[in-house]
Amino acid sequence: MTLNIDGSLLLAGAGNMGGALLAGWLERGLKPERVLIQDPAPPPATQALLDRCGIAASASLPPLPTPPAVIVVAVKPQVMDEVFPALARHAGQATVVLSIAAGRTLAGFERHLNDHAAVVRAMPNTPAAIARGITVAVPNAHVTAAQRHLCQALLAAVGEVEWVSNEGLLDPVTAVSGSGPAYVFYLVECLAAAGVEAGLPPELAMKLARHTVSGAGELVNRSGIAAATLRESVTSPNGTTHAALEVLMAGDGLAQLMAKAVAAASRRSRELAK
Repeated sequence: MTLNIDGSLLLAGAGNMGGALLAGWLERGLKPERVLIQDPAPPPATQALLDRCGIAASASLPPLPTPPAVIVVAVKPQVMDEVFPALARHAGQATVVLSIAAGRTLAGFERHLNDHAAVVRAMPNTPAAIARGITVAVPNAHVTAAQRHLCQALLAAVGEVEWVSNEGLLDPVTAVSGSGPAYVFYLVECLAAAGVEAGLPPELAMKLARHTVSGAGELVNRSGIAAATLRESVTSPNGTTHAALEVLMAGDGLAQLMAKAVAAASRRSRELAK
């Protein structure tokens, strides 16, 4: 599906996630001349993409001849207060602001914008780098159907998109899918370390862990079968998997740990909200 924008797109922040989004947009046919980049020092991979497409990046932008159709805010939350007030001056009456900054609320953006400004807050995750991410987005009351469609197309360039109407859900979303890839990476670490402790060579243990986790994830994704059903299908009564699951599914096992981890991340997301 070709990505067309009636106007320009201003991307503020071309780091890992901003760069992944930009790569997805360009791959879907967004014309490079439609793109404006505000970033003082894009990372090497993004800079190489910009060079190939003839897109310049700058630390700040002069006044624009016409407001952009969309401003995508992908700067780190800790520099948002420094960056966004100046960025907001580029917004016009028909501009939609699309933020992927964690912990920054709709109201936090609205206070720097004109009345009735359209703002969408979104939480993507790191598999966006391989176009396998999932993003949850919430619009404010001023986002039009056309603006929502535009944001949907931009976010879908790197994976699946879900919309919610309750901004409060973004905290548990952040805890589950936003932070979730780190939990999976740690699972790979732990599984490999357990393999070494059981006697496997470290290189083989890590290869087994990586392929097992990635392969099982792809299976649950492609099959459409419930995870519990897949688990039961590979668990023979009194077999090796059953023995392991008795440990993992004990009262103080993985379910309890995961619930505590997600609660901690969700709580921290609420604390960081501005």
